[in-house]
Order: sequence, then structure tokens, then C-alpha cells
Amino acid sequence: MKIANVDLGDKPVSLAPMEDVTDPSFRLICREMGAASVYTEFVSAEALIRDIKSTTRKLDINDAERPVAIQIYGREPEAMVEAAKIVEQARPDILDINFGCPVKKVAGKGAGAGMLRDIPKMLEITRRVVDAVDIPVTVKTRLGWDCENKIITDLGPRLQDCGIKALTVHGRTRSQMYTGQADWSLIGELKNDPRMEIPVIGNGDITSPEGAAEAFDRFGVDGIMIGRGAIGAPWIFREVRQYLEKGKYEPLSDTAKFDILRRQIRESIDRIDEYRGILHIRRHLAATPLFKGIPNFRETRIKLLRAETEKELFDLLDHISETFFGNREDS
Repeated sequence: MKIANVDLGDKPVSLAPMEDVTDPSFRLICREMGAASVYTEFVSAEALIRDIKSTTRKLDINDAERPVAIQIYGREPEAMVEAAKIVEQARPDILDINFGCPVKKVAGKGAGAGMLRDIPKMLEITRRVVDAVDIPVTVKTRLGWDCENKIITDLGPRLQDCGIKALTVHGRTRSQMYTGQADWSLIGELKNDPRMEIPVIGNGDITSPEGAAEAFDRFGVDGIMIGRGAIGAPWIFREVRQYLEKGKYEPLSDTAKFDILRRQIRESIDRIDEYRGILHIRRHLAATPLFKGIPNFRETRIKLLRAETEKELFDLLDHISETFFGNREDS
């Protein structure tokens, strides 16, 4: 699959953009684990053109991450165009427009998935951003605003006509947020529309190698994107890649998974500072499937999520490894 001149290989599986998740360290680990491409946290166009430091830092990418996309969101065409030009100077491989974020502070103000209620402006922004930059522009959106307005099969070709080079669709409406089950049927319908000439990428509820294979086989998408299924489990890309290529996969050892979590902790602290770095990494520690299903783990889990120093965290991980895994360590 190619996005313009960016070759992502056969049946690519990419890391979705996620706020407070897809920082440079996590993106690089996911690439090392087999992600075909990675996306930054989404970037506010308004904050970018005002040169807000916490926003401009999100443009920091390195060559080891490539192919890497920077995603922007906003509700005003002029701001989106100006932001796109700034992003282009950071030299990402792809510029992605976020028309899918459902959270109130974004969609409620007309940006992200809020654009699904103003299709003319969505198309204007898309067209103008495409015309403003020389790098490939893609779009990520949802099925529609709500269950009565699932418009993606009509919207997809119109976005394509604006000049985008790929379209990613999350299989939920904005009103669903992240509840219920992602509906891939309309994603498959869009992919099978003879009008669609650009890659169609599916997103939503891919949490296993088997689920990834089914998405390709059943719905015919060109690529898939994994978001929440990668939080605390970047090794999912390794497992999916192996399964797609060989029909089976060999899970990483528990030792290797613990090492990855320790690396994430260290690099989060190094990138920010100890206090904020630990706050940032707690989401990964809370979500990791490595600890799911362990009996009598609640008290230890609370300690893990309340730890305030690197030493506390590492001591707890050692304790968890020895107490709850034992001879599983090299399984």
C-alpha cells in the first residue's frame, strides 16, 4: 500500500494518533515492534500558529520513526492552512487532518469529529490544506456524527476529490465516543466502492492478531490502524505482523515485556522530568494486558499507579515479576 510516494508495504498496520500516548518514545518502540507507520499526538492548529511550546514540541520527530505522520485539527480554514505550512517544515512523511476526535473540548467546538456536522467546511479545509503543502495529505474521520447520520460512504469519495492520498475511518460515530463495538461494515462498503481509488484504512477495536487478519480478509481494507490496543502493549505490532505473514505468532517473553515497560518509564522521565514523566506513563501501566487476569493484584496495581519516583516503579515491577510471574518470566 502506498500513500503517494510513501510505501507502507503489504497489509500495513499503523499506530493511530492518540493524545498523551503517541509521544516520540512510544512511536519509536512501536516502529521497532513492526508498526508500518506512526502518528503523532494531534496538534491544535490554533495553538501551533500561536507558537505554544507544549504544542510545537509535538512536531519533534526523528528519522528512526519514519514513516511518520503529524496530525492537525482545527475548525477555521485559514488557521489549518497556516498550521499545515508550519508542520511541513518539520518534515513529516505525511500530514493527517483530524476529523474524528470525539471529545467535547474538540468536537464540541466544531473541530475534530465536530466537522461531521459541517461537511462544506470540512471539504473546504481539506482542499485548502492539500493545496497549501507539497507533502501527502490524509484524513482520519468517523462513520458520521450519530447513528442517524452515518455518511461515510458518501463522504469518502468527496474527500478523495479534494486531493487526499488516503482515508482512515474509525468504525464508530461521534455520539458513540468509544462505547459499543466498532462497525466495520461501512468501512468495507466504502473500500468496495469503485469510486474509491485511494487507500482506505480501517480503525477501531483491533486488539489481537486474529482481529487484524479478519479486518483485512473480511472487509478488504488496504491497511489498519491500532490505537487503544497498543497502549501498554506496543508488542501487538510484532504479533500482528507475524500472524499476517505466517498465520501464527510467537508472543514475546514476559521478561521482554517488562523490559519494554521499564524502557517506556525511563524514556518518559528523560523526555520530561520524573514527576510529569511518571504521570504520563501511568496510562500505559494501567492499560497493559501484561497484568490482566492476575489474581489478588488489586493492591499491587494501586501501588503501581500511585508510585511517584522511578525507583518506586522499578522496585514494584521487580516485585510483580517475581511474585506474580515466577517461572513465567521466560515463557
